[in-house]
Amino acid sequence: MRNYFLKGETFHKIYFIKDYGKPVVSTISKGGYLQGNVNRRLPSLGNKEPPGQEKVQLKRKVTLLRGISIIIGTIIGAGIFISPKGVLQNTGSVGMSLTIWTVCGVLSLFGALSYAELGTSIKKSGGHYTYILEVFGPLPAFVRVWVELLIIRPAATAVISLAFGRYILEPFFIQCEIPELAIKLITAVGLSQTQNFKDAFSGRDSSITRLPLAFYYGMYAYAGWFYLNFVTEEVENPEKTIPLAICISMAIVTIGYVLTNVAYFTTINAEELLLSNAVAVTFSERLLGNFSLAVPIFVALSCFGSMNGGVFAVSRLFYVASREGHLPEILSMIHVRKHTPLPAVIVLHPLTMIMLFSGDLDSLLNFLSFARWLFIGLAVAGLIYLRYKCPDMHRPFKVPLFIPALFSFTCLFMVALSLYSDPFSTGIGFIITLTGVPAYYLFIIWDKKPKWFRIISERITRTLQIILEVVPEEDKL
Repeated sequence: MRNYFLKGETFHKIYFIKDYGKPVVSTISKGGYLQGNVNRRLPSLGNKEPPGQEKVQLKRKVTLLRGISIIIGTIIGAGIFISPKGVLQNTGSVGMSLTIWTVCGVLSLFGALSYAELGTSIKKSGGHYTYILEVFGPLPAFVRVWVELLIIRPAATAVISLAFGRYILEPFFIQCEIPELAIKLITAVGLSQTQNFKDAFSGRDSSITRLPLAFYYGMYAYAGWFYLNFVTEEVENPEKTIPLAICISMAIVTIGYVLTNVAYFTTINAEELLLSNAVAVTFSERLLGNFSLAVPIFVALSCFGSMNGGVFAVSRLFYVASREGHLPEILSMIHVRKHTPLPAVIVLHPLTMIMLFSGDLDSLLNFLSFARWLFIGLAVAGLIYLRYKCPDMHRPFKVPLFIPALFSFTCLFMVALSLYSDPFSTGIGFIITLTGVPAYYLFIIWDKKPKWFRIISERITRTLQIILEVVPEEDKL
């Protein structure tokens, strides 16, 4: 058994020796000397670990099945239950709404295929951050992780949490007389189906400037296809696993989402859907009668699973950014027993709580979508740049060039148009994104920080290491 802690330039290992049964503290400096009561050169072990002891590092445990589970489990969360209302609201008709859902599915597939090429060519964890760092350099990469830390992940987690709370509480605040199940089934399959799809593209007028917001809602529901790229270093055989997991997952999700929206409209009409605060609850009340009470529980569990997958993946982004020197060192440290980047997992909780009480669901979604799709569009544009800059780069998986070109153009065009569609929410996101530039020069470039600041930082890091039981990855020592 052993424990670790860090003090300045020295790394401490506490071993419990069998022969004496007492803890022995070994203080090993970077030069490899044992300090304290004994002062002698330690024999070099190279990369070998003592028998029965594992290195403290992230393990490759993500198989194809687990990769598919991560992608599908993260995508199918709150989006399919909160986005239908937003898509319909900004398109104006059932037919256009279903068109947007299909287009968003195809675009998400294009983005996922582009990320499959990036993930198999650049075999590092971190997703968007890593690709922007490799292509455009440290400043855009820092801005990307800056907005992920301040905007995207706290707001995304807050949106899922609000959906979780809404679906948990919805049944307790709606009292209505529920007809017999058989009558509802006949209504759903018969009358409603033909009525709601008649003149599907007719409805209230909707300006083309509202389409970016419909796009945001649709793409938010599909968001999650990129999370496997955040954990590339933990994927078994990433050259085969990443493309297969992405293709299988996106096919399942796209078909499932379109059919789910068709099911919604076979049971409730457009006006009822727009009035509903919890579409799945309204749908289940019409279709399932007394069994509808179970639906909010399943939706809430789905939201919880999606939130868990998002935190799992994004913590690796912060871990990699810290490893590159763009975030505090503590975020690149790993728990000595669980072998997970624990500080990177818990860092978002305070900011998420602030987001929960600072905005409603719709404004938060527009707020985070601006920054998210701006940088995803840039990352995929980087793929095109790499094709010309590094034509001989090893690419186990390669997509036709029109796929990343169409995806990145659509993302950047919709992001630009959204500044006109919702100037307040997207404008705030744009301003916070710009603050990443001075932050980069203040926290990263400026290396003459006051001595008191460095001392406090070291003490905070050391204290957090002891509390959280985390150390740097052993290969990095």
